[in-house]
Order: sequence, then structure tokens, then C-alpha cells
Amino acid sequence: MWRLWELVRTGLAVIFTEFGGNLRDFFARQQPTIWLLSLVIGGVVGVGAILFRLGIGLVQLSWLGTQGEAIHSAAAALPAVVILLAPTLGGLVVGLWLQFLQPMRRTSSVADVMEARVRGGRGLAFWPGLSSAGVTILSLGCGASAGREGPVVHFGATLSSAICDFFRLPVSGRKVLLACGVASAVSASFNAPIAGALFAHEVVLGHYALSAIVPIVISSVVGSLLSRLWFGDVAAFVIPDHQITSYWEFPAFALLGVTCAVVAILFQAAVIGSDWASRHIAMPIWLRPTVGGLAVGGIAIFFPHVLGVGYEATDMALQSTLPISLMLWLLVMKTAATAITLASRFGGGIFSPSLYLGAMAGGAYGLIAASVFPHFASSEGLYAILGMGAVAASTLGAPVSTVMIVFELTGGYALSIALLITVFIAVGITQAVYGRSYFHWQLESRGIILQEGAHQWLVNRVHVSDFFIRAKPGEEPGDLTGDQPHLVTTDTLEFALRRFDDTGEARLPVVEPGSNAIVGTAAHVRALRYFNAALIEASVEEHR
Repeated sequence: MWRLWELVRTGLAVIFTEFGGNLRDFFARQQPTIWLLSLVIGGVVGVGAILFRLGIGLVQLSWLGTQGEAIHSAAAALPAVVILLAPTLGGLVVGLWLQFLQPMRRTSSVADVMEARVRGGRGLAFWPGLSSAGVTILSLGCGASAGREGPVVHFGATLSSAICDFFRLPVSGRKVLLACGVASAVSASFNAPIAGALFAHEVVLGHYALSAIVPIVISSVVGSLLSRLWFGDVAAFVIPDHQITSYWEFPAFALLGVTCAVVAILFQAAVIGSDWASRHIAMPIWLRPTVGGLAVGGIAIFFPHVLGVGYEATDMALQSTLPISLMLWLLVMKTAATAITLASRFGGGIFSPSLYLGAMAGGAYGLIAASVFPHFASSEGLYAILGMGAVAASTLGAPVSTVMIVFELTGGYALSIALLITVFIAVGITQAVYGRSYFHWQLESRGIILQEGAHQWLVNRVHVSDFFIRAKPGEEPGDLTGDQPHLVTTDTLEFALRRFDDTGEARLPVVEPGSNAIVGTAAHVRALRYFNAALIEASVEEHR
């Protein structure tokens, strides 16, 4: 009996020691604070997303007479001159805003949030972020052909970053709460809490970590609840029930994936190409959105479906109410209008346009399939749903969260097998052609490469000034002599490691740019230690 009691007592001691250690680690990493702040961030960002959407509606009201999503119906009843002037005059105001008020003279997007994450959750200044949101509200409200979800994501991340600054949180906590802001923004925009949580992990964090799931889900749920309380518990698109007619259709679904990959590739080529072309045109900043607005207005006179976010036209495709000729025309015109909008520096994103293009491509494909195989093909509305997910996932480079967004937007869970086939074939082909998502292209245009992993970022973004040992006051190391091997404080870690390897030196003198005066010493071991510590920290964060 005594031995049994000793075994029980020892077992309990081990268990409580283990529990105690876990709890101490839990509190040491400030998890209770992060959980509580995730609740606050979910609420603040949810309210911000609602105000963002209402702001767009108020601008629309001034010329369309409606605050809702029925932009095409309202614009179709207006004189052509109003449709032409609204985005033109709106573009003039946007241009002046960018010229005189907006830092960097551009709006921000999801790519800026991804950059902030690798910078330790920093880099999203509050007032420039608020100004960027204002530019986007005005842009979309006056009819610019772009999406609102990407700017809302940036706005949510900016609010989250401001809260982190106030509480002076460590890097690990800042990254998680940055993702919390993103999750709440996506959830509130789409009324899709599961998709919001997945998008934050897949696109912003770049990994799935158990320690991040709880706060991210809390924020996502709060954002969705606030959206439902204000706008009602309705999905973004209202569609009839669709069923797969026959399993013989699955080859058609696979071919739709190929078709959607082509649409996504051409869409990105148009956006990237128009951006490249606009950078080579000498024109004042304030004039660019004015000219772009005039072009978008000209297209909208004949195709008012391209104005704004385009949810009404997308919904019409999902409900099988558009003829094939119009859907094919809208594929071309929406691509052109969105490329012009973004190249002209209007505020906006690519999420809604990619959903729009996917719905049009899928709907047109469904009508063609029905004419070829009338006894096997499902309705074009079903193909529109599949196309919507495939083009969006291929453009954003986020297949898992995009599939879930389509599920939650349409309620089409019964279509899961067909959706997975279509989406992942399209994503695979698009990645084979481009090798990266649209967001990664945006970052690469700024000299930031993330898709190759944390090590590639570190060796190019860490500088000698981050790890060298500066000489103490009063010490005089002297000046460089002749061709003495050395490093400059602005040299990257990659350059420094190569320099150590080329010279075979364990230590190198360090100078300031444009000077021969030695200000300190850089050690090879210290550089490697700094690099390894940063990699270990990133790995621990991703697996904790």
C-alpha cells in the first residue's frame, strides 16, 4: 500500500510540475494579454470595416443615389455624361490627395501587411494608413474598378499595429495580433469567420501555429459578429442551390481549372503590364487618377457592370442570368478597367475583381459545356461558383482560404470535391507560369523577396550595423590602410558573410559610408550567431 501511495504521489508531482512549467511559459509569452487584445482588436477592426463599407456607400450616394451593391442597376439609369464624369472628377480629388497628403503617393494593400509581418509587426504607421483608407473609400465610391477587401485588410492591420504600439508588445505578440487584425477585417468584409482565420495564417503569418490559432479565431469571430449585427446574417452573394448533375462532369471541372488558370494569368499580366507602362509615362501624380477615371468612365458608359466592386454583376453570373456574349465581353472589360484603375493609383485591391472574372469565366464555360453535353452538364451558376474560387485562388496565391471563402460566401459546401479539383489545378498552372502570387510580385517590385523563406529575407535585410561591435568612446582604432579588407555599416549580412569567406578573416574593421575612419569591428562568429538566432526564433514561432 505504501509503495502504491509513493507511485501515485510521484506521478502527481510529475504531472503538476509539467502543468506548472506549461503555465509559466504561457504567462511568460504574455498569452493572456494577447488573447484579451485579440478580442479588442477584433472589435475595433470590425467596426473599422463597417465604417469603411459605409464610407464607400456615402460617396456612391452622391452620384448613384444608392449606398448598396446594386451599382450596375443604378448606373444603367443615369445619363452617359454622369457615368463619365463621376470617376473622372473622383480621380481628380484622389490625385490631389495623393499629391499633397498621402505619403509615398500611393495607397497600401495586403503586400504592405506581409512586409510588416517580416519586420516584426512594425512598419504600418497609423495616419498614413488612415489616409490610405480614405483614398480607397473615395476611389471605390466614385466608381473605380477594384476591390475593397485588400484595403480593408491593410486598414485592420494598421489599427492592430497601433494597439500593439500602445501596449509595447514583443515581436512574437505583434505578429500574431497583426494577423488578428487581418482575420477580423476579412471576416467582417465577407461575413466569413473561418475564411478570415485561414487567410490570416496562409497569407500574413505564412504558417499555422497552435499558439496563434486561438487569438486569431477570437478576432475573426468578433469581426463577423459585428458585421452580422449591422448588415444582417447574409452571405455576400445570394444564389440558388446547385447540384452536380453527373460524376462524368469531373473532366469538365478539371478543364475549367485550366481555363481559369489562363484567365488568372492574363489578368495578372494586364495588371502588371499596365503598372509597368504607367511608370514609364511622365505625368504629374495628381493627373494620373484623373486620366484613369476618364478611361474607366468611358468603358462604363457601355458596360456599367465594371464600376466599383462589382458584386451585383458577380451575383448575376452566379444566378445564371447573364448571356454568354455579355460574360465574355465583361471578362475583357473588367480586366481592362481594373488594370487601368490600379495603374492610375486609385485605391483598391484585386480580390473582388478576381472573384468577378472567375464568375464570368465559369458562367461562360458552363453555357458552352451545356451546349456540348446537355444531358451531363450542370447549370452555368455552378460553374460560375467554381470559376470564382479558381481565379481568385490563383491570383492571390491562397488556395485554402479562398476555397473556404467561396464556401462561406455561397453556402456551396456540397460542391467541395468539384471546387477543390478546379481550384488546385488552376493554382498549380498559375504557379508554374508565374512562380509567385500577385502580392509577392508587388513586394518584389520594391526589392523584397519573401517566398524563398526567412533566410533569404534576413541575409538581405540585416546589415552590418545590426551586429558589429562599435568602438568605445575614447578608443581610436585608426583609419583603413591601403586595400585593407573591411566592411561598411550599410553592407548586408549576405555581403558580409561572403566577405568573411573571401578574405578568410575572422574579424574585419567596419567604417561608415564614405569614410576611412574605423568605427568598430565585425566578427564572423558574431554574424553567424545573429543569423542563426534569427532563424531559430522564426522556426520556434512557426511551430509553437
